[in-house]
Amino acid sequence: MNCAQFSPHVYRGTFMHSTQQAPLQILEDALLGVDKDGKIAFIGKGGELNKLSQDFGFSPSEVTQLTKDEFFMPGMVDTHIHAPQYSYAGTALDLPLLQWLDTYTFPVESRFRDLEFAKKVYTQVVKRTLRNGTTTACYFATIHTDASLLLGKIANDFGQRALVGKVCMDMNNSVQHYKETTQDSQDETRRFITELLKKKYPLVKPVVTPRFVLSCTGPLLGELGAIARDNNLHIQSHISENAQEVKIAKEMFPESETYTDIYHKFNLLTDKTVMAHGCYLSDDELNLFKETGASLSHCPNSNISLCSGVLNVRNVLKHKVKLGLGTDVAGGYSASMLDAVRRARDTSKFITIQTPEHETLTFEEVFRLATLGGSQALSLDEQTGNFEVGKDFDALRVNVAAPEGPIDISQEEGPKVGSVALSPNHVCWFVFFSVTGDDRNIVEVYVAGRKVIPFTEPTAE
Repeated sequence: MNCAQFSPHVYRGTFMHSTQQAPLQILEDALLGVDKDGKIAFIGKGGELNKLSQDFGFSPSEVTQLTKDEFFMPGMVDTHIHAPQYSYAGTALDLPLLQWLDTYTFPVESRFRDLEFAKKVYTQVVKRTLRNGTTTACYFATIHTDASLLLGKIANDFGQRALVGKVCMDMNNSVQHYKETTQDSQDETRRFITELLKKKYPLVKPVVTPRFVLSCTGPLLGELGAIARDNNLHIQSHISENAQEVKIAKEMFPESETYTDIYHKFNLLTDKTVMAHGCYLSDDELNLFKETGASLSHCPNSNISLCSGVLNVRNVLKHKVKLGLGTDVAGGYSASMLDAVRRARDTSKFITIQTPEHETLTFEEVFRLATLGGSQALSLDEQTGNFEVGKDFDALRVNVAAPEGPIDISQEEGPKVGSVALSPNHVCWFVFFSVTGDDRNIVEVYVAGRKVIPFTEPTAE
């Protein structure tokens, strides 16, 4: 797939995105141009149509006009999802984390040595997440190198921006055949990285993936840190998800003061690291995240579904730690980032119930976590995350009045929220995120300027 082969396009209508200064910025009657490489060439006002058409060489008659019930928003970024676990999403949520892994996850993941089975599930999860508006996904695969490479190919073929990780684990007492030797894990990680980079997929990158401290020996963690450093690669893992997990991690590595110190000791906390969960991180640990530039992925559905814990997002933001949202399928039962947005807000409200002085997250703030925040957490914010000239056009065209959709718009004029009267466009955005909007309202999905939804099935090589 080469996005440079596509002709430039110009869109006119409402654009909604986040910036560093504002969690929600609404650009009404805006013009946005996408060049032949899929990058945003200009953003202007509708009244500047004639001037912009002359400056950039397009015909005003070729502009795609959005309706009053439509808007563009950035594609959503899932910073933590287990692709193989999609095969049992929505089931098996009756056990806490560690027992859940032993009983359900490891037996299922061990099946992915079968490439036909892997192809079926990975095709399903990539198509589903794209359909749900996830233009960028950070995937855990399994320990199987060839199946992990297959996930990268499928994401590339369907046009999804993806970080793909071959899972590394040299300890597993529950499913004996689902682990590697320390040497094999290192060697296969190197092979995975080499083979994936050799493919030169424009949107897919490898990510070094120790499963978590409980499944990796110190020598393996150290070698993975070196591999990531020597190849300037992303790193992903889990941290402080479950109280029992935290206790065992400290027992395994008594020389480290905290769970975070373990990863730091093995050079696995960098400005290209994303750690999922972090429910039990201390302020000192968050300070270390800030110092190293490492980020967190907040996975509220999973945290609640497995009764793992609650992340105080407000405290993470106070420490200026990069933060995105994750679905964490299948600990989270939904592969939709819209669900992650709503569950993040619910979790913040739970904290407010317990601690009334807590400042509940707004939907605008959580929207930023799902878009720009996610791209920052994955160190991809120079490429994607919002609508800025020079960035790739990763975008969702949302129609809140889509036929057979779940939203009924009954007010022409927006109500007041506090003392602020919402514009009609803000009402459209608000009901999509906070009420009943789902993928039926996402009518088009673009990645690097290429329309990937509605689907055009990839051609066979």
